[in-house]
Amino acid sequence: MSSNQREGGISNAKVGSDFEEDTYEYFKEYQQLILKPNIKIEIGVSNRKLKLHAFDLGCEEKKILVECKSHKWTAGDNVPSAKLTVWNEAMYYFMASPKDYRKIMFVLKDYNEKRKVSLASYYIKKYGHLIPDDVEFWEFDENAKTAEKLTIIA
Repeated sequence: MSSNQREGGISNAKVGSDFEEDTYEYFKEYQQLILKPNIKIEIGVSNRKLKLHAFDLGCEEKKILVECKSHKWTAGDNVPSAKLTVWNEAMYYFMASPKDYRKIMFVLKDYNEKRKVSLASYYIKKYGHLIPDDVEFWEFDENAKTAEKLTIIA
């Protein structure tokens, strides 16, 4: 097993696709939303040039975009810095996406006993300045199959 591969996972890609499936099922069952995988919409920070970008899940009719991240703290309870860089990239794509879309960052709930904080809460505290105002953060408990919307305080 690679040192960067999730313990118990066949591959990181499989872990990610399983999490996307859990996300799809959560929104279908609890939010009554049917989301499509790999939804492509035009994004850009200016009107000069727009480009198609694929979000993990979404619905063009209801104007919803979802990015799914199943990252965890490292085995040594350290910050997974490279993975949080991917979260920062997701914030940029949300910022560059149309303003009339609902934007949801849906992440795995992973609590760090040593730090007394979940990875999502840590991210919000450390990188809150990079989170666009219209982005919702949701934390998914994979055991209970429930999710909670987190409060983002500036």
